[in-house]
Amino acid sequence: MPVVVVESPAKAKTINKYLGSDYVVLASYGHVRDLPPKDGSVDTENDFEMKWEVGYDSRKHVKAIADALKNDNSLILATDPDREGEAISWHLEETLRKRKIITKDTPVSRVVFNAITKAAVTEAMKNPREVDAPLVEAYLARRALDYLVGFNLSPVLWRKLPGAKSAGRVQSVCLRVIVEREMEIEAFNPREYWSVKALLTTPRGQEYEARLTTLSGKKLDKFDLANATQAEMAVQAVSSRALHIASVEAKPGTRNPSAPFMTSTLQQEASRKFGMGARQAMSTAQRLYEAGHITYMRTDGIDMAPEAVTAARDAIKDRYGDKYVPSSPRIYKNKAKNAQEAHECIRPTDMTKDAAALKISEGDQRKLYDLIWKRTLACQMEAARLERTTVDIASKDGEVTLRATGQVVLFDGFLRVYEEGRDDVADDDEGRLPQITEGETAAFAKSSLGAQFAKAGEKSDDVIEASASGAMSRSSAAILAGNEAVLGLQHHTQPPPRYTEATLVKRMEELGIGRPSTYASIVTTIQDREYVRKDGNRLIPEDKGRIVTIFLLNFFQKYVGYEFTANLEAELDHVSAGEADWKELLARFWTDFSAAIGETSELRISEVLDVLDDALAPTLYPPREDGSDPRACPLCGDGRLHLKTSKSGGFVGCGNYPECRYTRPIGGDAAEGQDRILGEDNGDEISLRTGRFGPYVQRGQVTEDVKKPPRASLPKGWQAEAMDLEKALILLSLPREIGEHPEGGMISSNFGRFGPYIFHKGPEDAKGVYANLKDPDDVFAIGMNRAVELLAEKRANPGGRGRTAAKPLKELGEHPENGGPVNVMEGRYGPYIKWDKINATLPKETAPEDVTMDMAVALVAEKAAKSGKGRKAAPKKATAKKPAAKKKAPAKKAAPKAKTAPKA
Repeated sequence: MPVVVVESPAKAKTINKYLGSDYVVLASYGHVRDLPPKDGSVDTENDFEMKWEVGYDSRKHVKAIADALKNDNSLILATDPDREGEAISWHLEETLRKRKIITKDTPVSRVVFNAITKAAVTEAMKNPREVDAPLVEAYLARRALDYLVGFNLSPVLWRKLPGAKSAGRVQSVCLRVIVEREMEIEAFNPREYWSVKALLTTPRGQEYEARLTTLSGKKLDKFDLANATQAEMAVQAVSSRALHIASVEAKPGTRNPSAPFMTSTLQQEASRKFGMGARQAMSTAQRLYEAGHITYMRTDGIDMAPEAVTAARDAIKDRYGDKYVPSSPRIYKNKAKNAQEAHECIRPTDMTKDAAALKISEGDQRKLYDLIWKRTLACQMEAARLERTTVDIASKDGEVTLRATGQVVLFDGFLRVYEEGRDDVADDDEGRLPQITEGETAAFAKSSLGAQFAKAGEKSDDVIEASASGAMSRSSAAILAGNEAVLGLQHHTQPPPRYTEATLVKRMEELGIGRPSTYASIVTTIQDREYVRKDGNRLIPEDKGRIVTIFLLNFFQKYVGYEFTANLEAELDHVSAGEADWKELLARFWTDFSAAIGETSELRISEVLDVLDDALAPTLYPPREDGSDPRACPLCGDGRLHLKTSKSGGFVGCGNYPECRYTRPIGGDAAEGQDRILGEDNGDEISLRTGRFGPYVQRGQVTEDVKKPPRASLPKGWQAEAMDLEKALILLSLPREIGEHPEGGMISSNFGRFGPYIFHKGPEDAKGVYANLKDPDDVFAIGMNRAVELLAEKRANPGGRGRTAAKPLKELGEHPENGGPVNVMEGRYGPYIKWDKINATLPKETAPEDVTMDMAVALVAEKAAKSGKGRKAAPKKATAKKPAAKKKAPAKKAAPKAKTAPKA
């Protein structure tokens, strides 16, 4: 029987169902070889020869494929239809040839299918080909480039910037995008402007809103009403005049549907609609693909196969009727520059089946499939027909003109199924207008615009009652006319928003950096390296990420340049198309890059920090309101501030260290409420400071006699900006004595490494007993009765530590392959998956209740692979339990094989 090899066991299971017993379908579990992480894996002195190594975890999978080929020496490589899939097939074939499992006479074929359906798989088997050499060469070039950049640039970072973890060819450019956006936000100066709205009513009593567009006969630009005085005059000008409908213009319009999904747009829409991160979206799409529900999910193509277009049009006709099917199919042009890497769009394999018909039980898969199905049908539906109406309302003297706009949907078309989300909602979205006739009067409504303004939550705290003069205070955020139907609103220009994962992927696509298969991994990597953190849905650069970016921009500017990176991607696309030599590309790159590495390696850390300090000066030392020197230390007053680095990242510190230990983050001047002197107590200066583990209070200064003055960290929930002398003295007075225990010995409370606690050492205690407190405030408030009760409970615990068995957040059931319970647990550092002796951290964007068994098994397998040989013992024991229960002899024979496997 021919041996068919795919990447994953889930994919193997589905394909085996279609091919039947005439084939043996096995999984390679991804790449079987990689470059070992050591010097010389890419030999730059020997024509870029690459030294590959079969991974420890991959050896058993390669052996299984080799054993299968002994029975039938025919190999069919059916990995994914992209560059990575081609590379996996090439690696496997090369590995088997090197081990002489297959020879020159062995039939080896490559088949590809864009969807895992019976028809697609059967058709692919009828059209085998050889491994695509140019596509493999493009992979080799990318892998070599990534190795040369990462392996040579990362050590420079480690030596020059303590705390920096790594650099990458595309990763560092992506980080630059985020850092530069943050610097734009910090440098942004908001500009004030005002707008004026009126709430009007038709003679039939229907209300509508209009905005002021002309004042004193002049058309208003955005910033023409620059302050409250001008806005108040405009409000009075509108409210004091009688208005009429000057013109009503209705224009027909259409809205066409969006193109079907490709990788980047799927990630963006999944983020907008469901809050999914790029990695979560792609993992979910992978499972849908392997189950045969959608076509391949890593693609930069938006074209759709002719048979799929026909199926979509038939499904639309059956569900919604002929009027929703356009007269001719919609054609979407593929934007991909390289035809060999361009695939069909992401679409359902069966247009007639929605999520309900497929009975998809897993929540994320159901939501994502529904999104793909709706988008695909919508892209082949009739356009929506609209009527856009513009109404101009003017005074008789022509001094003021207001405009009301709205639209009516005459035919919903594709909107019946799907409407694309937006990253930022516009303020002037058009609503629907009532019937308005030219020449009729436009009276002011009796309803209050101010009340509507407050109800909408637009700075409602700033809306105050109208004064006797008929206008609000000029310092407020709104000015309301005496009739309460005309409102002036204060606005400020807003800085550009921080990137979300979706908008970052969109920006990378615009710049031409990265490719569909890399977006999710790049975004994940910069978060894993702690260069970027995710706050809500927004990406914010950490200090170490900012330092790394500024370092690279100053010493390796060319290699984090947008144009350079995009041009390199284009050259790699030429290699994929067979139009360029990959080793020539590597040689040109390495000549310049190695020279840049050599120059920077000679620099001392102090020289690097001086350059970075100057480059970051506008951010690090902005002008102070009192006009004092921004580089003067605000704590000791004598020292000069300078950029410093540590293992935890960059920071600004005082030059008088260790006498003065003032530090603050690099993101601008010290925030209000951070490092400062709080006052004096018994002649000692009490100060608030920021240290490696967060803010703390300190009594006195570091001197030759006092190396470690009394200090106390701020408890969880205590804000640095709210600290004062009284609170600081309370913290510095800890531990607090609660009282004498009935059996002798003082009970005290304090904060420790693991939170608030009480402590008691009785006459018969050797070390004393600690009991944790849930609420930090209990340190200062807990009384004797409660303290004695907690200590008694702690002593009664047989384990002596006071811990009871943790209750799972979610029980998933037995491991499908190896047995044993799989649970979601709550840990000190967040929720995690527990199976046997393996604990796998849950991704930050995944809630415990959303975890499925498939997701948990994948995370456990990933953790086991990363943990090394010691952690892999647990899964092997689990798999050995079943045969051991029936027959002991096979279990004993399996052990030697496990020991000798690493030598294979």
